[in-house]
Amino acid sequence: MPLHVTDYTWTQTDSTVHISVPLKGATAAGVDIVSTEDYLKVHFPPFLFEAFLFEPVDDDRSSAKVGNGVAVFTLPKKTHKVWEHLMITTDDKETKREIRARALLTQEQKLSAELKQKAEKRQAEKKYALETMMKLEKEERDRIQQMKDAEREKTTAELAAWQLRQKQEAEKAQQNQNRQIQQNPDTKTPGSRQTNIRKDKQVHSNAEKKKKIRAQLPPPRTCGNIPVTFTPRVFPTALRESRVPEEEEWLKKQAEARRAMSSELEELEDLREEERNPDWLKQKGDKCFSNGDYVGAVNAYTLGIRLNRKLPALYSNRAACHLKLRNLHKAVEDSSKALDLLTPAVSDNAAARVRARVRRGSAFCQLELYAEGLQDYEAALKIEPNNEALQRDAQIIRDIIQGSAGQNGTQVY
Repeated sequence: MPLHVTDYTWTQTDSTVHISVPLKGATAAGVDIVSTEDYLKVHFPPFLFEAFLFEPVDDDRSSAKVGNGVAVFTLPKKTHKVWEHLMITTDDKETKREIRARALLTQEQKLSAELKQKAEKRQAEKKYALETMMKLEKEERDRIQQMKDAEREKTTAELAAWQLRQKQEAEKAQQNQNRQIQQNPDTKTPGSRQTNIRKDKQVHSNAEKKKKIRAQLPPPRTCGNIPVTFTPRVFPTALRESRVPEEEEWLKKQAEARRAMSSELEELEDLREEERNPDWLKQKGDKCFSNGDYVGAVNAYTLGIRLNRKLPALYSNRAACHLKLRNLHKAVEDSSKALDLLTPAVSDNAAARVRARVRRGSAFCQLELYAEGLQDYEAALKIEPNNEALQRDAQIIRDIIQGSAGQNGTQVY
């Protein structure tokens, strides 16, 4: 049962009440304060100070200072008048219980509102950071495009100038040739006549050859049509080697995933059209990952998942980011979700299943859960049995489990 503090002091003016509560050796970190317009509680175990105020105060403008072994409260009055007492004089326990319950409920609502406001502020900051990053990238793309356009215009101008020079040189040569012909007509006429005679002979000879070839050709055969039909296939494997029901189920799930779009996000109305596209966000996350911005990549993949929770690539790629950030349990969770979505197992999703298995196996191994990690690597080897890197990593894990390799920093990725 708490010990009630009775050696407090208080003073007042027409507009303000000042209360001083001794803390009896308690530190500021160990003091719990609840303050509303008609209730004040200071709890520092095993001591308790509780005041059911005589008149309402302005809680929003109230202040408290804790230090030097005392807690000092400044409570502005709602009505400017002198109080007869600090606390109400009633001894009715039910009334006090109601005031206390109402004060605790008000305090809880106030804390909840503050938490919500902080969460909204963090969300706004994340959104602003994402928008700023996309704006900078757009400016960079525009700058590169301007450079390309300028280079293209320069090249086009140089090509047009070269063509003009060639045309001018050809015209000049033609003018020189015409001038020479006009100056020496007798020397050019016999040559021109001989050239025409040679051309006539060549044309006549070609005509004779065509007639002989035409006479030697057999008559054309009768034509006909051969009907050819092909089995429609989406997957590269032959129909006789494929599992048609599983492949059709996979295609159906992929189509449903592309159509699925969450419409319950409040942030959706603030996003641009391209930002509502999970595929665009995936490309955005891939670019951030390649640039080493793993936190930015996680944010892009997470927004894509909130828009569409049925795309396995978003979970698998976010698992890769968590591996880089050493969030190993989250990497296991995302890889498992990706594997759940990569069903049924068909050739079209084989590579994606291998990546998800390897990422989850790597996370297990870094958590020193080598048996679980080996299961994932062996499952990946069943899909790609000739992958030398997988074979090498799986053998390292077996050696660790069997004790033939030390565990002093050996990692499997």
